[in-house]
Amino acid sequence: MGAIAGAIIAVISHLRYAGVVLLMAIESACIPLPSEVVLPFSGFLVYQGKLNLWLVALAGGVGCVIGSWVAYGVGAWGGRPFVERYGKYLLVSRRDLDLADRWFRRHGEITIFVGRLLPVVRTFIAFPAGVSRMSLWRFTLYTFLGSVIYSWFLAWIGMHLGEHWDTLGGYFHRFDTVIGLVIIAFAAWYVWRHIRNLQRE
Repeated sequence: MGAIAGAIIAVISHLRYAGVVLLMAIESACIPLPSEVVLPFSGFLVYQGKLNLWLVALAGGVGCVIGSWVAYGVGAWGGRPFVERYGKYLLVSRRDLDLADRWFRRHGEITIFVGRLLPVVRTFIAFPAGVSRMSLWRFTLYTFLGSVIYSWFLAWIGMHLGEHWDTLGGYFHRFDTVIGLVIIAFAAWYVWRHIRNLQRE
């Protein structure tokens, strides 16, 4: 983690806004790069007068959209055929795909928008949206809006923490743990539901 944080700091120090775009794109392409380092450090540079808060937020939003397009594309053009062919081995049925499709058609906007505000979830939300073929322009719009808010907030905190910007990571790891436990609980319920349905059949 220390080596990753050092690399992030080096990239942003040299590339400034382009570095924020690059790193946030990587995070949004389902690669868990810690945005709780990227954005607070950018906020620290705002505190030093080297960057502008709103431009950092805009760069974060643009980067998230670019990375999310990659994950969305993988889900749309590769993920669905893969799930349809091998999903039964992962306890994912065609009925589950249909349910996900209906969910993203009805609630895709709020799902993407809120997902972009949550640690862990924000990294992976684009892939299932792609699998469900959510409207690309709506996906892009709500990804950008949620990501700009998230980027602005973390950079703003980093700006106000100043020299102590790196203390924010510890608080976010607590959220990571809680969200991780919720995901594990959901996965356990999901497996149990499928086993129960198989036993009934």
